[in-house]
Amino acid sequence: MNVGKTLFAQLMEFVPWTSFTRIVDSYSGNSGVRRLSCAEQFRVMAFAQLTWRESLRDIEVTLGANASKLYSMGLRHAVHRSTLADANDARDWRIWSDLAALLFCRARKLYCDEGLGLGLTNTVYALDSTAIDLCLSLFEWAPFRSSKAAIKLHTLLDLRGAIPAFIHISDGKMHDVNVLDILSVEVGAFYVMDRGYLDFARLYRMHQLGAFFVTRAKTNMNARRMYSANTDRTTGVVCDQAIALNDFYGSQHYPEHLRRIRFKDPETDKTLIFLTNNTTLPALIIAALYKKRTVGRWSCSLNGSSSTYESRNSWAQARTR
Repeated sequence: MNVGKTLFAQLMEFVPWTSFTRIVDSYSGNSGVRRLSCAEQFRVMAFAQLTWRESLRDIEVTLGANASKLYSMGLRHAVHRSTLADANDARDWRIWSDLAALLFCRARKLYCDEGLGLGLTNTVYALDSTAIDLCLSLFEWAPFRSSKAAIKLHTLLDLRGAIPAFIHISDGKMHDVNVLDILSVEVGAFYVMDRGYLDFARLYRMHQLGAFFVTRAKTNMNARRMYSANTDRTTGVVCDQAIALNDFYGSQHYPEHLRRIRFKDPETDKTLIFLTNNTTLPALIIAALYKKRTVGRWSCSLNGSSSTYESRNSWAQARTR
């Protein structure tokens, strides 16, 4: 036990304060500030998140009840909700965005050597989005429907450690596939996505940049089989094919062959059709990569032996008050 320091103060020691100071200076975050600097604002908001405070008044009352401990928490003065509200409203949001990116980068390094149980050295990302409903009368800047507001959180999750590598917040009307236009593609990485990201022009751009994708086919996809690979249906792989798109726009947007894998899950008895541009991995590994995206544990047969794939993927649940 660390005698003399509060638990909160010990947690704050993990924050790279030197780098944070450089970020604040680059945006003049403390210019003209007399009370509640950016560092103190971060400490207050971190305390609020860790202790599940529900409002500015709740933060003020809780910190005021422990006034003797404020200095050890890194706070020079008592925190008033009006001062905190002004700071949250006026400070440059890029300060927190850059700090989050820095923390994500450092956290990912801790899990870079962690295996996925699939024998892959490539980085594997899961791309998905979630809509967060908001009150239209309070959040007029985020219109979604005539009676409600919403924002959409697009997240690229590194499955090694379940650490976000990319986060984009948009209005609720933005389609999932549009995030591929602003996503920086990593050469050699796998991007696992659902059917909402099926856009052949964007997927072909990802293919040309040297990345791999795994997604699901839509029921109305118009394609023809070019040739088939041998499969063992007892493993659940029904077919493993190379296909070419038939329709005019699809063939223009993705002129090369795609790999189509039809897999029947022995546990749920559901048949899934996967599309990928990777032609070397076994079909079971492709199916397991997609399963990693949403399921924590899945047993299947690989090369005649039973293998269990575990995922530490846990999506954070957004809560709006």
